[in-house]
Amino acid sequence: MPTIVPFETLTELFINLSRKYKGAGKKPFYFKPTPDAEYQPIDWDQVTDDVYSLAAYLIEQGIEKGDRVGILSENRYEWAAVDLAIQVVGAINVSLYTTLPAHQCQYILKDSGAKIFFVSTGLQLKKAVEVFEDCDELMEVVAFDVPKLEHLMEEPYVNMFEDVLIEGGKHLESHKATIKERVKMVQPDDVATLIYTSGTTGKPKGAMLTHNNIVSNVKAATQHIYWDDTDRLLSFLPLCHSFERTAGYYAMISSGVEVYYAESVDTVSKNMPEAKPTIMISVPRLFEKMYNLIVKSVEEGSDAKKKIFNWAVETGRKYAEGKRGLVSLQKKIADKLVFDKLKERTGGHVRLFVSGGAALPPEIDTFFQCAGMNILQGYGLTETSPVMAANKPGQEKVGAVGTIIPGVTVGIQSLDNGKIIAEISGEDYPTDLSSEAGEILCKGPNVMKGYWKNEEATKEMIDNDNWLHTGDVGKFDEGFLKITDRIKHMIVNAGGKNIYPGPIEDLLKTSKWIDQIVVVGEGQNYMAAIIVPDFEVVAKFAKDQGLSFDGNEELIEPEEVKGVYKKELRSFSKELASHEKIRDFRLVANEFTVETGEITPTLKVKRRVIADKYGHLIEDIFKNDKD
Repeated sequence: MPTIVPFETLTELFINLSRKYKGAGKKPFYFKPTPDAEYQPIDWDQVTDDVYSLAAYLIEQGIEKGDRVGILSENRYEWAAVDLAIQVVGAINVSLYTTLPAHQCQYILKDSGAKIFFVSTGLQLKKAVEVFEDCDELMEVVAFDVPKLEHLMEEPYVNMFEDVLIEGGKHLESHKATIKERVKMVQPDDVATLIYTSGTTGKPKGAMLTHNNIVSNVKAATQHIYWDDTDRLLSFLPLCHSFERTAGYYAMISSGVEVYYAESVDTVSKNMPEAKPTIMISVPRLFEKMYNLIVKSVEEGSDAKKKIFNWAVETGRKYAEGKRGLVSLQKKIADKLVFDKLKERTGGHVRLFVSGGAALPPEIDTFFQCAGMNILQGYGLTETSPVMAANKPGQEKVGAVGTIIPGVTVGIQSLDNGKIIAEISGEDYPTDLSSEAGEILCKGPNVMKGYWKNEEATKEMIDNDNWLHTGDVGKFDEGFLKITDRIKHMIVNAGGKNIYPGPIEDLLKTSKWIDQIVVVGEGQNYMAAIIVPDFEVVAKFAKDQGLSFDGNEELIEPEEVKGVYKKELRSFSKELASHEKIRDFRLVANEFTVETGEITPTLKVKRRVIADKYGHLIEDIFKNDKD
């Protein structure tokens, strides 16, 4: 479906939506005032009033076109209202992950030169107060919530969001002419936001995304994948990430989709039945957890339950392959016995799952397809605003990230000689094209303007022919793009074989015993792994075996537990080439988390951090090989 109003900038998107829905009672956003409350709507007239009041306040505080305004907040209505006000006055949104520690917030605020900093909870306000004095250009902090620690509000530069709205409302009349001028001044090539890449190495870099970068991507994604004003989305991926920003926010409101805000990432399973979304935009981690919960439940059940489950999956597979007749009747029975329960957990109305941010394991993709809950896997980077490719409803290819979206060109560059092996533009789609693997390159209106105050990094990312180098390895398979892994993740073993750990990890993560895994073996004769067990599964096993333990440290020590993993790895290794097989492993007692630094806010593993933190275990694995 085309977007419901014309717009060439995000500023125009707000202005035209505001005009279209004036007095219509259209409700774009829903939130929960308390955990036990029902979802409450906010209509466009309220959004319009709030955004203009905030815009007047920003102008009153001296925010000029091109100035930076920071937001440190979970997904909530206030985030959207502040963002739209920033776009109205022609400023630049600088968004931060709520999981960042204070010193990283300080780096981004100083690097961007943010002048006003909007924060959500008391926890985030505490970070802002801690770094304020060291951020020379920062003038003010605005808190969405009243903090429990009252002393935080005693700082003269801290104001409450509600007070700011009232104050802005008082100045709105006097700033109406200025707001109109600012709206006219915003051009498609102006920077709309700085999105700092969390990165797995080095300092964060601020990707400069223009209005045209994002608008072109919104229009292309909306043309590629159908959604309309009868849909509703549950928003829970961080809005400071380009995937949720473009697909889960701008694309949604531009098509009239209602956005429901999850209370937090941890409450998604609770909020799905409450919001009853028709669209879910997620990273693979959610689907992995859903899949593993189901597999765990089946394996703990009776033999009859296992047989019914396996029969239902096989029936779903036949139906997904296009078989009908008796299979149609069997599918209805399979739904009633097995799959409808899974659908109920998602609220019972989801018609569109969209997955991005990381590779979706093919086994999990296939399972959801068998359940009649197809996942549209997509691909892109922060620097490409972000979507480059996505599967279309009814045209999904398991193991692929889809076809190239309109307006975007993707090339495959040989890793050997640097030549372009294959090239596809979204307007000219050759379904028969296949290619060898190489680095994925991108051209198009979605490619960022560059990195903020970092020409060197920009030149490393975008070459003289305007190709953006993704650092990902992939290939075309009958016109569909497939991702192999990151170039920098490639492991070269002692025999000189190139091994990409991503697909191996994706395969092993489908085991009910494995929660997280990192494959290691650079320069070694074989591959090994650092494994975070599914502690709930292991604990049940230990109790069934009569093993006593106190905490995860003791839980992973018994030989009986290690024996299970040896057997599991041997079983999965049958599907791997000899040089890819996992020959040894070590179990660790703590989950990889954002807070402890092993994964990024977008849930990508920081391999160097893992290598440093668990270097003693890796060394222990391979020491006998060296002796």
